[in-house]
Amino acid sequence: MAMDNSPSNDKSSAAGLLSRLAQAWQQRFSAAPASSNTSGGEDSSPAVDPRLAACAEKICSAQVAVSQIKAGDHVFVGTACATPRSLVAALEALSPAPQDVELLHFLTDRAIPLDPQGQALSRYRHRCFFIGQDMRAAVKQGLADYVPISIARVPQQIAIGRIPIDVALIQVSMPDEFGYVSLGVSVDITPAAVAKARVVIAEVNPHMPRTLGDSTLHVGEIDHLVPVDTPVIEYLHPAQQTEVVEKIARYISSIIDDGSTLQIGLGRFSNEALKYLSDRQDLGIHSDVITDAIIPLLERGILNGKRKTNQRGKIVTSFAMGSRRLYDLLDRNPLFSFQPIEAVCDAWTLGSQHKLVSVTQAFAVDLTGQVCVDQFQGDLYSGVAAQAEFLQGASRSQGGKAIICLASTEEDGHSSRIRPALLAGEGVAIPRSDVHYVITEYGIAYLFGKSIRERAVAMIQIAHPDARQTLLEQAQTMGYVPADQTLRNLQAYAVEEERHLQLKDHRPVLLRPAMPSDGDAIRDLFHQLPERDVYTRFFRRLRGLSSRDVQRLCNLNSETEVGLVACVGSRENPQIVAHAMYMVDPSTNLAETAFMVHPQWQGQGLGGLLQQRMSEHAKARGVRGFVAEVLSNNEHMIKLARGAADNVQIENMGSSVKITRLL
Repeated sequence: MAMDNSPSNDKSSAAGLLSRLAQAWQQRFSAAPASSNTSGGEDSSPAVDPRLAACAEKICSAQVAVSQIKAGDHVFVGTACATPRSLVAALEALSPAPQDVELLHFLTDRAIPLDPQGQALSRYRHRCFFIGQDMRAAVKQGLADYVPISIARVPQQIAIGRIPIDVALIQVSMPDEFGYVSLGVSVDITPAAVAKARVVIAEVNPHMPRTLGDSTLHVGEIDHLVPVDTPVIEYLHPAQQTEVVEKIARYISSIIDDGSTLQIGLGRFSNEALKYLSDRQDLGIHSDVITDAIIPLLERGILNGKRKTNQRGKIVTSFAMGSRRLYDLLDRNPLFSFQPIEAVCDAWTLGSQHKLVSVTQAFAVDLTGQVCVDQFQGDLYSGVAAQAEFLQGASRSQGGKAIICLASTEEDGHSSRIRPALLAGEGVAIPRSDVHYVITEYGIAYLFGKSIRERAVAMIQIAHPDARQTLLEQAQTMGYVPADQTLRNLQAYAVEEERHLQLKDHRPVLLRPAMPSDGDAIRDLFHQLPERDVYTRFFRRLRGLSSRDVQRLCNLNSETEVGLVACVGSRENPQIVAHAMYMVDPSTNLAETAFMVHPQWQGQGLGGLLQQRMSEHAKARGVRGFVAEVLSNNEHMIKLARGAADNVQIENMGSSVKITRLL
């Protein structure tokens, strides 16, 4: 995070504004009638909230306010860009310091002092639900305890007293004329903390935007008002425009449909993915946190929430971390609805939301799909946050997508983040039973409902090429995949080669590269073929496909062996209705071709589309032409070959013909 320390030229000091407002309240209160008038008519004077009378007495310095904190107190500290820095600093400066005080918080910014060497210097113990940059040193030094709990579950634990809170330190906006302040950019778990605290101390900041939704608090519920006049903390996403980030972002965006509702989080990949959604329509936001990344989509009218099931047209969130540009956009804007975190993460709300897409950034994933999100290189880091709720909600949402993303290797470029099993010290924050999509810069794996074998094959496929052979051998040793499983393709999945097409009867199909994980679906296609089609495709009478046969059809090296499949249905549960492949003979630079088409999808131009796409692909790679051996009575394939181009040669070989077509 970066703090903008530029001076304010257009706003009066917070103390002056509060003082004048308090005086106005006192005058209004003293001028109000003591009782209803005796004339029988209605009193036209506005009702006065008695809690406003003592407003002036609540204004004090940070030092005076925190002096109310007693030995043994549990003190809540406000979140992220609303971290009450002056109150925390005053607490650290108390002399003598109250003993056995514990500070509790979610994500904070400068809630703990550091020495020039980066060592934490806090005089108090901390209990945190998230380990950001602010807390890493304190956790390593033993000054802070990390609690691995979903932040959406914390309010309930506070309410029942299992997480005790005696004092709440928060930051709010200026009061309005009715005495209400806004929690501004950080609602999250603050309402629960305020409701339970014996003493509530608030920094009152004229720079804090007044957010709408369920984000207001009456000054009568605040015990001490501490004027501050500093810019709201700004979170500036570090530039991450690397090839790896771009590839992962493009893969994420490629599976986000029109009308989706997005949960984006703070991850670099998910924020970058928003840049590639400029051609989508009617997207919405229902997210624990929002950042500046939403602004371009909002300005283009793409982010309108028209198809949302819950709070249609609204951007629903619990806290914001961004620049002053975002904060100005939030101020008094009814487009945004800020809610407590437990309301945003309500299971029914998430599950009923239309096409909810949740993106979570992980540190490591094992071959079965177990995910670590809060430990990194041996250290506790980050946190569970609300990821589990959103991933489960997306999985229950109609058309929803639950996505895990990570770079395939550590920063050294060698150590694989996809592991045979998570390492000692890498906790499972998201169980394999809840994982749907996993994305690296090498492709997309869909795991939900898949067997351990299918998961392992799919995960190896998206690992770094240098790690794949070792992962395969380890998977075989662990019994995850059979001993005859081979590894052929070391390339990234070519998402740019996908084509969405329509057949003659207007049915849509997706043509895409074949993948090793397509084996079972290709076997299903084979068993739908009539005996004649099986014989014309394989030149032998087969009753089934062995594992080796299947691998020859989809486990290809993508250089001299290329396969295409035509899919219908969802990405999560695709049905392969056609398969085509070509294999290049290096001695002639001609490629042998073969096709399979589901009988219910024949006669609609699908074979021609596959042939055309293979021709484009082969020609781009410098292949000279295609050659195929076809049974003499296979009139359909001979006709298809003749219609594909003029330069077709057909050589009679008795029971079969050899078809050669130059590109």
